[in-house]
Amino acid sequence: MENFTYNSFMLQLEGIDFTKDVVYTAFFLFLAFYIFAMTLNLAFLILVITEKNLHQPMYILFCNLTVSDIIAATEVFPRLLVDILRPPSERLISYYECVVQAFLTQWVSSTSHTVLMIMAFDRYVAICNPLRYSAIMTTSMLVKLSVSAWGVPFLFVSVLIGLSVRLNRCRTFVSNPLCDNASLFKLSCESVEINNIYGLFYTVLLLVASVGCIVLTYGKIAVICLTSKNKTMKKKALKTCSTHLVVYLVLSFSGFSAIALHRFPQYSYYRKILTILFYIIPGSLNTIIYGIQSKESKEIRNFLSEKIKTHQCFQLKNNK
Repeated sequence: MENFTYNSFMLQLEGIDFTKDVVYTAFFLFLAFYIFAMTLNLAFLILVITEKNLHQPMYILFCNLTVSDIIAATEVFPRLLVDILRPPSERLISYYECVVQAFLTQWVSSTSHTVLMIMAFDRYVAICNPLRYSAIMTTSMLVKLSVSAWGVPFLFVSVLIGLSVRLNRCRTFVSNPLCDNASLFKLSCESVEINNIYGLFYTVLLLVASVGCIVLTYGKIAVICLTSKNKTMKKKALKTCSTHLVVYLVLSFSGFSAIALHRFPQYSYYRKILTILFYIIPGSLNTIIYGIQSKESKEIRNFLSEKIKTHQCFQLKNNK
């Protein structure tokens, strides 16, 4: 089969079509979400760097998740906002830019899970081995955990995207508001059986490792809490673990909801909306959840409260 040559390096994104009545409302709503999420995440990073009492393994590891959220939102939303205001025929993206976007979105999505896995390990050591916590969670250990959380998904995603890039292209239409791995291999008319097998393998591996890590660490923490008579330790375990678990559930629910809707073509519009929200809702909520729940982070709670009030005032002014 011959390669598709006409305009082969430019692709057309399907985007999200809004009626003329709501297109500007949707634009400013997504813009507000993007600004809100970026402000919270950047402020958290600055706060952890500048506040010495936040130089703790839990917050340092959480910064990995914050960086992941910043990369994902920045890769997706600026282009999405521009495309919302463009007619469908002008929503063009180069093939190489599409590949980069697919790689980055897939990489940071996977990294979010691996970061939560190493955070679960941190909580396990803090609660089950408190006397050895400082000896185990050293600077060297933090570097190793962080590198692993980013490096392992990088290798798997490189293979995943590489399998799609190797295919010859015969289409130029991306039936999605953004480029992902599925969008890349759907541009080809060749067999994508290998892509499907490897994609399924990687998805199952990531899911099993992620859920397994959470179940294993939290199972041991639960046993310690049930057998211990130390009420202070139980209260601390409940507070820190519930924070981590809520963040994990928000991420998992957002991601798997979008994946599940792939099986229902009649709901493609809602799938596209959920796909976009996946890159903004967890990123907005993660910092808020940790700011509210963590007793060590009075600075974070004060900052979040101030920003939320500012955001509410901004929305009220717009409504007027």
